[in-house]
Amino acid sequence: MYAIIDVETTGGTARWERITEIAIVLHDGEKVVDTFSTLLNPDRSIPWNITQITGITDDMVAHAPRFYEVAKQIVQMTEGCIFVAHNVTFDYNFVREEFARLGFDFSRKQLCTVRLARKVFPGLPSYSLSNLKKHFGIYAEKSHRALDDTLATAQLFERILAEHEGSSNLRALVNLGVKETKLPQNITLERLHAVPESCGVYYLHNDKGVVIYVGKSLNIRKRLFEHFADMTAKGEKLRMGVSDISWEVTGSELVALLFESAEIKRLQPAINRAQRTRNFAGAIYAYTDQNGYKCLTIGKRTDKNTRQLNLVGEYPKLDNARMHLQSIVRQWELCFRLSNLDSSERACFHYSIKKCFGACVGEESSTDYNARVDGAITQIDKRLSGNYFLIDRGRTEGEMAIVGVEDGIYRGFGYVEAQAGDSTAAALLEQLKQPPTHDPDAGRIIHYFMEGKKGLKMIGF
Repeated sequence: MYAIIDVETTGGTARWERITEIAIVLHDGEKVVDTFSTLLNPDRSIPWNITQITGITDDMVAHAPRFYEVAKQIVQMTEGCIFVAHNVTFDYNFVREEFARLGFDFSRKQLCTVRLARKVFPGLPSYSLSNLKKHFGIYAEKSHRALDDTLATAQLFERILAEHEGSSNLRALVNLGVKETKLPQNITLERLHAVPESCGVYYLHNDKGVVIYVGKSLNIRKRLFEHFADMTAKGEKLRMGVSDISWEVTGSELVALLFESAEIKRLQPAINRAQRTRNFAGAIYAYTDQNGYKCLTIGKRTDKNTRQLNLVGEYPKLDNARMHLQSIVRQWELCFRLSNLDSSERACFHYSIKKCFGACVGEESSTDYNARVDGAITQIDKRLSGNYFLIDRGRTEGEMAIVGVEDGIYRGFGYVEAQAGDSTAAALLEQLKQPPTHDPDAGRIIHYFMEGKKGLKMIGF
């Protein structure tokens, strides 16, 4: 049985926006057997530009039911069905997010009629629903209204099923390209479909239960399907010897990244190569010479070097530090001799080919040169500083994930109820799950995540 679904919403991001209308058409593979549709009160104003597209106004939804009032009916109608939609990720994510706000994990197999139409009817100029309706002469009274778009999708679905390869393409897409005959003996399609579609960390085990690979994903189920659908030599190497799977939901992507890194260092899985190093051996240091020029150099990551020089970057190996320093020196047009990459006693080689401004022979002032070195150091230095908590989404509605940094040191992650936002710093620090071993990658992970996630909440203490 197929549940063909369409939703209209207040915007494009499921996490922040809400559903204003939902329609469900049940299809048994031959015909429509039931329908359901309703406007929904999103408990917020509908943006003007969205109303221009859908025609749904605040007045229309003012007395409509809230999602929780129809949630049970949606669960009952779609139980055991494959969730079908045109661009299924959009509709499915919105429905899942609405259920997550109610503390319910809504999980269904999915099928996308966009992807299916591309396979069954290749070569069409466009696969938007409006253009496919025109191409196939499908009539729908109102575009961008849930029931009419769902009924139109149902007609498109019937045309796909009528094609000779329709049913085989359906099976392939529902199972994301995984062939059951290619799966390891103890892993079935049903088991893969039972994996949560949540952010977290997953493990691949061998027949002795030993973890041979650790990974993280925003959608654990999808990532595992991708691993088992990959028929390349790389994919075969990853799957070889896999006898079991397990996972840990984190909710927060930042927590997943930190947890994955810590687990790789703790378990040392055979297939993981990156992030296994527990202690970084290489470093970039800075110091000021007798002429007032700031210099950079690579060296071993030792307590003695760190006491005598200013540590600005840590690396798994000395070669990693050297390659990064060479790149930085070129980017910031620094002197290779003052960066200890040229052993000349006076002018460096790059000065002779006009790639150095002459700091090595005193032609460029230390003030001008040091300003560029400071910019380079800022780019190199990804270490943490300060005292703060990063707040992200938790594993369930009403829960927050917290990541703690104290005196520039990553202290671990934990979960608290959303109402615990007024807790003291000491109380929150006690909630953190301490990393089992020092993780030199943690600072880099947090730094880059903070740079990319502008909406991440930070609370200082």
